[in-house]
Parts: sequence; C-alpha cells; structure tokens
Amino acid sequence: MNITLENKSKSNLMRSFQAMKWYEWVMAVIMVAIAGWAMYNGFAHPAEGGNPGWLTAVNFISAVCGVICIFFCASASISNFAFGLVNTFVYMVYLWYWKIYGTFCLELFIYLPFNIVGWIVWAKHRDEVQPEKTMAKKLTWWQDIGAGAIVIAAACVYHAILVRVGGTVPWLDAFTVSIGIIATGLEMLRYREQYWLWIIQDIIAVAMYIVHFDAVYLTKKSIYLIMAVIGVIRWTRLQKERNSQNL
Repeated sequence: MNITLENKSKSNLMRSFQAMKWYEWVMAVIMVAIAGWAMYNGFAHPAEGGNPGWLTAVNFISAVCGVICIFFCASASISNFAFGLVNTFVYMVYLWYWKIYGTFCLELFIYLPFNIVGWIVWAKHRDEVQPEKTMAKKLTWWQDIGAGAIVIAAACVYHAILVRVGGTVPWLDAFTVSIGIIATGLEMLRYREQYWLWIIQDIIAVAMYIVHFDAVYLTKKSIYLIMAVIGVIRWTRLQKERNSQNL
C-alpha cells in the first residue's frame, strides 16, 4: 500500500514537471543562474556584498524552491506545497537577518501552517481529469469587496505596529502582510481570486527589493509577478471548464 502511494506521488510530481511551459523553464534557468552567481560572489567576496556568504546559500535554496512552487501553484498542481514548505523555512532566515519583521511573521504564522493545511485541502479536491491538480473555485462579487476592505484595514493597523518595533519598510511590509494573509487563505480554499491579490503583493515586493536591493529576491519576486498574471488566466479557465459547480 505504501509503495503504491509513493509511486503515485512520484507520478504526480513528474506530471507537474512535464506540464511546465518553455517560458517557465527559461525563467527557472535565469533564477538559478542569478542565485548561483550571487552565492559564488557572496563566498568569494564576502566583504563586497550586502549578504554574508552563508546567507547567499540560503538565498539560492529559497530561489530555486520558490520558483518551482510558484510554477506548480499557477497550474493548480498539488506538488507545489512540498517546495513551498522548504522555501518558507529558508526565507524566514533571510527576513530575520535583515529585520523585515512583518513579512517574517507572515511566513511563520500564516504561510507555514496554511501551507500544511492547504496541502491536505487540495489533495481532497483533486481534479478528475488531471489528479495531480486541484479544482479551482471562484468568489462572489460581495466577497471580493469584503476581502479588499479587510486588506486595507489590516495594513493600517499593522503599519502602526511595525513603526513601533522598528521595521525597515513599514508601509510596503504592512501591505505585503495584509494582502498575503487574505491571498493565502483564498489559495488554501482553492479560490482563483487569490491571484489578483498575488499580483498586487508581488508588485509591492518588487518595489521593496528595489528599495532594499537584492538581485536574487528581486528576480524571484519578478518571476512571481509574471506567474501571478499567468495564474489568473489558468485558474479562471480551470474553474470554468471543470468546476462550474464551484464545489
């Protein structure tokens, strides 16, 4: 029985990789190249870079696992959660080192537990045609408005907290956290509207890593932004074609 489940899991993972588009492979190669260069430079010239050598190695792991996770998630692939968990752990190390506390708390208290619960939820609602994927759902218009109002209110409250604890980029960090909380909940519950929020969050994240320049994470978040746009298209199509009942 265990052997059968293990083989099935490997088969679903393989199908997820095989379903990746050529442009996703191109972005993956670019991400690995930039992260690899940054890691080499960090160890070869530790005094010249913003990150110490050991942190560039952490960045490399986060970059690779992060982009694979986002590629799979944009296709509703359940395998994204395995890479997402690794990315969450190593990214928290980076955020703590640079005192980006708001996003650190988001990763620790939201992304980490929601990742585990989401893995279970998605696996229970597999697509009948492609079992490596989950079924996409959609929100009603009034639920969209409610989600937006919560994001704005939470960002204002969280900004005040971050200013008190000495956060380095309080407004950007606050909106990243508030949007991330709602988007992660929508992702866990399989709602396609998560990607509209991911687009906003990724624009903010790109801005944050321009201000606090980091080539690896700027590239990573730029790829996230591209895949968020693609995710809107894919999840909308999946919901309309194969889950019109919105179950």
